[in-house]
Amino acid sequence: MFQWFNAREASELGNALADKFVAQTTDSSTDRGKPVQDLLRHADGDARTSRLNMLKRAKLANAFKWRLLEKGIEKNIADEVTHKLVLHLSLRGPGNAQNPGPAAAPAVRAAPASPRELLARGNHCLEQGDFAKAVAIYRELVDRHPRHGEGYRNLGAALFNLGRYTEAESLLRKAVELDPNNYEFLGALGTFFRAFGRAAESESMLRRALKLNPKFVDARASLGETLLQRGRLRDAKARFEKVLKSEPRHVQALLGTAKIAQMEGRFEDAAAIYRRVLAMRPKNPQALAGLPAISKMTAADSDWLKTVEETAAGGIACLEESDLRFAIGKYYDDVEDYPRAFESYKRANELRKAAAEPYLPAERTGFVDSMIRGYTRDAIAQAVGGSDSVKPIFIVGMARSGTSLTEQIIASHPAVRGAGELAFWSETAQKNEEAIKRGVLDEATRKQLAEDYLRVLAEDAPGAERVIDKAPFNSDFLGVIHSVFPKARIIYMQRDPVDTCLSCYFQSFALSINFTMDLADLAQYYREHQRLMAHWRAVLPAGTVLDVPYEGLIADPNLWTRKSLDFLGLEWDDRCLDFTKTRRAVSTASSWQVRQKIYKTSVARWRHYEKFIGPLLKLKA
Repeated sequence: MFQWFNAREASELGNALADKFVAQTTDSSTDRGKPVQDLLRHADGDARTSRLNMLKRAKLANAFKWRLLEKGIEKNIADEVTHKLVLHLSLRGPGNAQNPGPAAAPAVRAAPASPRELLARGNHCLEQGDFAKAVAIYRELVDRHPRHGEGYRNLGAALFNLGRYTEAESLLRKAVELDPNNYEFLGALGTFFRAFGRAAESESMLRRALKLNPKFVDARASLGETLLQRGRLRDAKARFEKVLKSEPRHVQALLGTAKIAQMEGRFEDAAAIYRRVLAMRPKNPQALAGLPAISKMTAADSDWLKTVEETAAGGIACLEESDLRFAIGKYYDDVEDYPRAFESYKRANELRKAAAEPYLPAERTGFVDSMIRGYTRDAIAQAVGGSDSVKPIFIVGMARSGTSLTEQIIASHPAVRGAGELAFWSETAQKNEEAIKRGVLDEATRKQLAEDYLRVLAEDAPGAERVIDKAPFNSDFLGVIHSVFPKARIIYMQRDPVDTCLSCYFQSFALSINFTMDLADLAQYYREHQRLMAHWRAVLPAGTVLDVPYEGLIADPNLWTRKSLDFLGLEWDDRCLDFTKTRRAVSTASSWQVRQKIYKTSVARWRHYEKFIGPLLKLKA
């Protein structure tokens, strides 16, 4: 349903024109202007370019520019030549052709199409990837028939694929409003919510769809994906297995099982599933992007790279292309071609930023201000009635600061279980946003939160003495958490700020984590994060928070593991230093890294990219 604008022919034309241009520029004696003239002549000679609409011309230009960059053309030259090509094509586009054909015969007025005919025509365009035309047809359908739910649902799908997300959501909601018991409409809206990190809403919609139709396998597989997003691996696995029992070749369910195998450290199994999907669908973006996440890429993976680059330039969905650009970036980083790596990561983030809600720096600053105002030392000291439980262990910090590594080490202790990144406190903050901003919650609410959270821990890690919640964003709510669990211990991971932010920039996060898609936004967010952490250290009782330096842990894991266990009141256990053998699920982007022996190449990694990351370097000041 949510495939991106399919303009494969336009992308192929862009690639072909770029290859011809590069071939012309290989002769150093060639006049600089001649390759550009030849390029425009080649474009004129291909009649197909005059049939491209605005969106397809944009796709051609995008493919053209990226093929130039991949072929080693300098960025300023690629930008200049692409601009000239776009201008040239615009002058020759539909309605502007220099040599128009004979005038068309006057159209015969046709009788208005029926709803069924309009739906069929729109669906055909949707299936062919002509989403702009599909939008026009579906709009005609719903304008003529304002209660046509399927028309609204499909119009929402077409707009989603054109990147018009706000409109898409309102139309999907309209379809559900018109027919609240239509399981397909509910499933579509649930899938939409998950794409934007709204996992709780997604789960609610998908469960409603399955209640109406328990045999709706697409919704069951989609629910599995949503449960994965919420960190509930056991439940997600059950959904995927049930789908595959009835449909063994269901691609979404297969991809879900591959992700679970990856999280559980079964990397060979994950790779086998990804290859199985690729055998069925050779250019499936999720399978292609999944492989580099479970291994270190080398020059021997050049065939993979070629396929991924062709797929990324081939008219696929915006977010799918973004994931492939991240994967290409990892390939070039692994083989130490850092300029190409950064270009790929930059393009990946540009695509995601275009899809996400804008990051608002002032809003982030306002949130930090409210936490500092509401959670003073006196306010926290006066909060009574909190739980006496020491069961929760919180590992917090910026994303990509080493929280997964520390969790893996401590969860290797026999008394401890790692629960991964639980959404409990973030969801609590959303539900009680205004009350939390005003200050410490009332005693009854805090007691209820303690009961609810301990129930979540018991369900996730039955029988465990201590349970780790390593959601990085819990660092925003340490005042709330301490007021509910005053005896809980908190480990805060500190990593070089530039390495931390660069690692965030190189990661494909959910669209809701929108500050990671721009270097300036990352720098601003990091400063506010540090300001809030300085406040928590100042107002929480001594002995509540232990700062662990990532670089120190890498240099001397024995020392910092002992300090961490002592802080948590745990006896020493040698298994904590043999953490690569610990069999447990790791539901974060670090699922592969934390199962490798400690390596030092992640320290000062930013130096490879120093000339590209000006906004982050200011964090060193």
